[in-house]
Amino acid sequence: MPWARLAANPLLEVYINESTPHIGKALVIGCGLGDDAVALEAAGYEVTAIDVSQAALDVARERFPDSKVRFEKQDIFDMPEKYHEYFNFVFEALTIQSLPVEFREKMIKAVVDTVAPQGHLLLVAHKKEADFSGPPWPLEAHEVDLFQTHGLTELSHELHTEESKISSTRFRILYTKGTRL
Repeated sequence: MPWARLAANPLLEVYINESTPHIGKALVIGCGLGDDAVALEAAGYEVTAIDVSQAALDVARERFPDSKVRFEKQDIFDMPEKYHEYFNFVFEALTIQSLPVEFREKMIKAVVDTVAPQGHLLLVAHKKEADFSGPPWPLEAHEVDLFQTHGLTELSHELHTEESKISSTRFRILYTKGTRL
């Protein structure tokens, strides 16, 4: 699986190390082989990790047999009502940009809908710097703004540089659902 890092996302690790406490319910969208979910569990969250790939979920369960993470086959566009505004922390890294552009706003709204009032969302995504045939399709600034259009407030916005065939710049944006303190 060429997309599998087999380690937690470095920008998620920065968040975990910078922010405390880590309590409540967390959601990892497009969890793949489970590294981000297990990192959040180790930080203190009760974690639900979703993916549309049953094969990826099976590998995640095999890799982390002692984990209490709930690995669920789930489509973000068809989330159970119980997950509406349910999670205190949501992590979305690179999944939105993996879908065709015409689904982008629908996906952003679906992600925002999972964040509990006063909860947080950490977004990690490639920034569009030039035409890229994709997939994935890096996010443009106006697309990142859709998170605020759909009810989140930006707490921090960072750009990180790294070597990549997709884009050398990644967004790392922390949002909250509610007003900025």
